[in-house]
Amino acid sequence: MTDDRFAYRIRQTLNYGLQDIPPATCRRLEAARHQALAHQKQTVPQWSLATAGHGAMHFSFPAPLKQVLTILALLLGMWIAFYWHSHQYISELEEVDSALLSDDLPPEAFLDQDFSQWLEDSSGE
Repeated sequence: MTDDRFAYRIRQTLNYGLQDIPPATCRRLEAARHQALAHQKQTVPQWSLATAGHGAMHFSFPAPLKQVLTILALLLGMWIAFYWHSHQYISELEEVDSALLSDDLPPEAFLDQDFSQWLEDSSGE
């Protein structure tokens, strides 16, 4: 017999016997049930960190602290992405500057307006 079927049969048996219990006893049982549920410990989700040879260390944070930590982690990730992107952009600019400076053109050529137009046209290709 499966566990679900067994639980169903127990519930049916208890429900059948419920009719034989006096109403005053039913009220007392219901009050005791509500009191027991009120004193029942609520499970708090915990973070755990496995350590070598020492079992697991458990961390539990209150809900507002979890939200703050989540926001801080998000901001840290955004800052890292921004830093990495700007570092890549600066590296690309360094390559272009190095290529222009290592060329044999005199500095006056860079001041020429036609040269600027030529650079814009050639960069589009």
